Amino acid sequence: MGTDSRNEQAKIAAGVYAASLVEDGQKVGLGSGTSAWHFIRSLAKRIEEGLDIIAVPASKASRDLAQELNVPLVELDDITGLDICIDGADEVAPDGSMIKGGGANLLWEKIIAVNSAKMLTVVDPSKIVKTLGQFALPIEVTPAYYGTTIRNIRELLAEKGWEAVSVERRMNGDSPVITDNDNFIVDAKLETITDPAGLAIALNQIPGVVENGLFPAMSKGVIVGRPDGTAEFLEIGFDPATVNA
Repeated sequence: MGTDSRNEQAKIAAGVYAASLVEDGQKVGLGSGTSAWHFIRSLAKRIEEGLDIIAVPASKASRDLAQELNVPLVELDDITGLDICIDGADEVAPDGSMIKGGGANLLWEKIIAVNSAKMLTVVDPSKIVKTLGQFALPIEVTPAYYGTTIRNIRELLAEKGWEAVSVERRMNGDSPVITDNDNFIVDAKLETITDPAGLAIALNQIPGVVENGLFPAMSKGVIVGRPDGTAEFLEIGFDPATVNA
């Protein structure tokens, strides 16, 4: 089995496990990305078997998948918060801090996360890290004067010790990646982020920055799927060295 197939099997296992944690009557945040989509598929099977929940999607793609699978959806504005949100991550650290936005859905994902009583993260083992930063940090910016916004992001990062780092608009071929909010995504390759909370606040002070992909200490538990079809729940504070042991 190739690496891609093994990772896919791990994501499926994590999604199945996560769906088993949803309880009758809950209001559920549906994350976005491949790991979260496996969760949505598994949740749909439980709904077919009689599980009674309502859900709010964290992207247009997740909304479309949920509708296709007959998962009952509501608008977040029409309810008072969510009981649980289950979403993937591009990186997750032992304290529950994450980098998200590899799929360009970080704004919806963060709105769902902060309005959930509990957020759980579904990943394959490759997403577990000791310290965030190897995955380029996505930052959502407005198209208006985006070049100036990128320059201001570079200046802020230089002030914080990241000099001459790559900060570039994300492209899909010759066209910029467009978010569900009709904005651009900028990726900053920082390598190591030791204060995700502080950096998240500083980035969001820049006019033109809509939101960033740092989710400081937001996850309350990590579900790690494995290629053999098993999955385990990691409490926050886990030792990354034990994940692949």
